[in-house]
Amino acid sequence: MSDESNKATLALADGRVFRGRAFGASGKICGEVVFNTSMSGYQEILTDPSYDGQIVVMTYPEIGNVGVNAEDVESFAPFVKGCVVKEYWDRFSSWRADRSLGDYMREHGIVGIQDIDTRALVRHIRDRGAQQAVLASGGVDEAALVAEAAARPGLEGQNLAVVCHAGAPTDGPGEPGRYPAVIVARAVAAL
Repeated sequence: MSDESNKATLALADGRVFRGRAFGASGKICGEVVFNTSMSGYQEILTDPSYDGQIVVMTYPEIGNVGVNAEDVESFAPFVKGCVVKEYWDRFSSWRADRSLGDYMREHGIVGIQDIDTRALVRHIRDRGAQQAVLASGGVDEAALVAEAAARPGLEGQNLAVVCHAGAPTDGPGEPGRYPAVIVARAVAAL
């Protein structure tokens, strides 16, 4: 892999730029940049419909060391557009894993960037709020990426439920057509 193809750039709408190394799918994606503070469960985060259209920054410093498996998905497909990590591990150690996180991201078109200061990025997002960003692999024009991010509309007002649903009813665990009883209770305590 050449030096140019291994590069990745994250450009925020407010002009802040982060440079790192690419992993996952190659290409350019746009989305709202947000962060997640979980210490585990990156596969669940990638497949969580609430992250549709977003570039997720993982605050835990090492991501990928567990790998990916078919059982730990939250929905029928990944919803994040991009993944930002401090340090990506291609070699996985879990006996349950059937492939690396990078392979999974390539398969689903999720662009990733590693080797950036995720603490600085999270502080920036926390102080200035979630904003549009462009994440691109390879050699890029950083000023053009910032301009593209600044021109993008935010997620506010978009009907994401149309995009995030399965399209048809699906059976849950157990016998098809039969569902376990679910009880929802509300309790209020007054102090």
